[in-house]
Amino acid sequence: MQSRICVLPGDGIGREVTEQAEKALGALQDRFGHSFDLEHGLIGGAAIDETGGPLPERTLQVCRGSDAVLMGAVGGPSWDGEPWEKRPEKGLLDIRKELGLFANLRPAVIFRELAGASLLRPDIVEGGIDLLVVRELTGGVYFGEPKGREEVDGSRAAYNTMRYSEEEIARIARVAFDSARKRGGRVCSVDKANVLVVSELWREVVREVAAEYPDVELSHMYVDNAAMQLVRDPSQFDVILTSNLFGDILSDEAASITGSIGLLPSASLSASGLGLFEPVHGSAPDIAGRDLANPLAAILSLAMLLRYSLGLEREALSVEGAVAAVLEQGYRPGDLAREGEAAVACSRMGDLVAAGIRESVSQ
Repeated sequence: MQSRICVLPGDGIGREVTEQAEKALGALQDRFGHSFDLEHGLIGGAAIDETGGPLPERTLQVCRGSDAVLMGAVGGPSWDGEPWEKRPEKGLLDIRKELGLFANLRPAVIFRELAGASLLRPDIVEGGIDLLVVRELTGGVYFGEPKGREEVDGSRAAYNTMRYSEEEIARIARVAFDSARKRGGRVCSVDKANVLVVSELWREVVREVAAEYPDVELSHMYVDNAAMQLVRDPSQFDVILTSNLFGDILSDEAASITGSIGLLPSASLSASGLGLFEPVHGSAPDIAGRDLANPLAAILSLAMLLRYSLGLEREALSVEGAVAAVLEQGYRPGDLAREGEAAVACSRMGDLVAAGIRESVSQ
């Protein structure tokens, strides 16, 4: 099989972690005989420095001509003082909009070998953490119009608009229900229908879509309660369906309770099948270039790329199995090493996972 993959390293540790994912791709080529054609592009601060903007047209062209996109991270203090149009984060929002990446999938799973790293009590962790946050990504308050700033009677004011159409809600709901069918068969839709009119519509449409999935159990929860329940008992959740703003917050919370965001991947999918895959962590400029980053989230994002955009389930399982095997053997990146344990460098972790892929038994 021949596939074209656009790699967008981005800023900070983005280049280091995507390099390790590329090692895993090389191992997959050796093991399964695939051909992965890689083309690199600019996004975020790196793009601003070279082209003057966070998302060059050339990058969009390469992405649109690819089967999938693998990204590192964007952002850093170097661009904090710039106007919004020249901020790295603007490039991230724009690429989601331009590529139609409306569905964000963030799995939060705790590896057995790392149960002790979770911030939750051991008796809570024993119940297991294996949930999927399905977040609508191109609507809601981040993109709603009107928005802006103004001065009224000498006082500054700012406003954003939270807006969702029936069609936007229905399509992300179907992603959640389809995902639940492949998992535990349960969807919890999170909203704020007790105070927000937009959430009233959200709940109505989700219920209508649920009628198409009689085999999937639907429940509803207000976002403030959901935030509490994620800490109190994460094992009660299978698939969490929610809006852009609420999903941004809840998916980061779900990431934190597993013990390290350095282990958590994500997928942003379009209706056409093109997807952008990236680790949940940020650009971590304080450790960039020092070979200290944890590359496992980027490597697991590659596994999601193989599964969701390329349809290579066996290969995805091979990557995930190699990551689990490396952890089981006791190797730990810096953010997971306990006191007295030697941390494994970013590049070394990439080598270990690649070797594990080459040596693994076919699924």
